Amino acid sequence: MKQLSILLGLLVITVSNVVAQNGNAKQSPYQQFPDNPPLNILLVDSVTTFTKDKFKKNKPVFLILFSPDCDHCKHETEDIIRNIDKLKDVHIVMATSQPFEKMKEFYKHYQLEKYKNITVGRDRQYMLISYFDISSLPMIAIYDKKHKLIKRHEGTMTVADMLTYIK
Repeated sequence: MKQLSILLGLLVITVSNVVAQNGNAKQSPYQQFPDNPPLNILLVDSVTTFTKDKFKKNKPVFLILFSPDCDHCKHETEDIIRNIDKLKDVHIVMATSQPFEKMKEFYKHYQLEKYKNITVGRDRQYMLISYFDISSLPMIAIYDKKHKLIKRHEGTMTVADMLTYIK
C-alpha cells in the first residue's frame, strides 16, 4: 500500500510538471509573430481592403479591435475623438468582426470619416480575434513608428496612457 501511495504521488508530480511545462510553452500568435498581424479588413466603402502594409510610414499605430455594441468600445472611441488633436501623428486602425452594417452605423454615428488618421474596417475572416487571443474588448495593440508591437491591452485605456508607450 505504501508503494502504491508513493507511485501515485510520483505520477501526480510528473503529470503536474508536464502540464506546467506545456502551459509555459504555449504562446499566442501575437507573441510568436508580434510584428505581423494578419490584418486584412474591408473598409467602409465595401470595396477597399486594408492590410498592415498600408500602415502610414514612420507613424505609430494604434490597432483597436472593437464591437459596435460594446459600451467600453464606445467610450474608448469617444475618448479618442475628444483627444484627436493629441493623436494627429498616430495612425488609428479600428477593426471589428461584427456585421458590416453595424460597423458602418458605428462609423457614421461617430463621424469617423472626419478624421484622416482613423481607418475603420471589418475583419471578415475573424483572424484578429484568434491572433491576439482576445477575451474582452476593446483590445488595443500599440505599434511604434517602425510598426513593432510594443503593447497589447484588453479593456479601455485612456489616450494619455496610450501615448506614454510611443513617447
